[in-house]
Amino acid sequence: MWFSYEGLGWGDTVNGCAVTVSVRLRDDEVVEEQKWLAASIELLGSAAPWRTFCGYKGQKHYSGMYWSATTQDLVSYESHRELTRLMYADFDPAVRGIVAQPFLLKATVEGQVRKHIPDYFLITEDGPVVVDVKPRRRLSKPVVACTFAWTRRAVESRGWRYEVWNEPPEAELENVRFLAGYRRGWLFVPEVLEELRRTDLDGASLGQASQRLPGRPEQCVRAAIHHLLWTHELLTDLNEPLRPTGILRRAA
Repeated sequence: MWFSYEGLGWGDTVNGCAVTVSVRLRDDEVVEEQKWLAASIELLGSAAPWRTFCGYKGQKHYSGMYWSATTQDLVSYESHRELTRLMYADFDPAVRGIVAQPFLLKATVEGQVRKHIPDYFLITEDGPVVVDVKPRRRLSKPVVACTFAWTRRAVESRGWRYEVWNEPPEAELENVRFLAGYRRGWLFVPEVLEELRRTDLDGASLGQASQRLPGRPEQCVRAAIHHLLWTHELLTDLNEPLRPTGILRRAA
């Protein structure tokens, strides 16, 4: 049994809760130790990052801010891998909200108080997803395995999905990273985007598609196609490097 609340199981509570969550709000107010099962998606989705960070000489982690097309705002990350997972969330059309370091979970595991801050909280069409990002080589470490095990049970007790994210396929990563450069919709000429939406591009190659609007500069059309790939209005195989020979499909 994972939790030691005097022998009680996950379905039971002590003083009203078995697992608690603390949330830092945008105005720096902290909502302390709410019942995990009762904390609303709205509360968790409106959280500010639990930790703050700043760059300094010699730091070991690559941290920064990423402008998200999904949230239309900056989202923080604390490593290259977190940035990668953040880009994937931004690229996912099912994701409606992204919160970095969203809350502090607290539970008693085998008689000891344990705390954990997940890396991301994603609000999706299919329900919330709590994400931890960790290199595959570190997953077997006892502390990491224990933390992720009780976190998974807490998340899944709400019917939500818990994900431990590692390294993605290299070709897919390079494609998503490339297309992320075209995520800012206001940089594209609206008339070009509309003309492309009206043009039959299903089955055309990337190279052919960029020539389908002869009255427009080819580089402008190509960039707009990349934006439509980012928004999933156009699809292509991202398991292979993007090439002019890649075949386009219209989203269903």
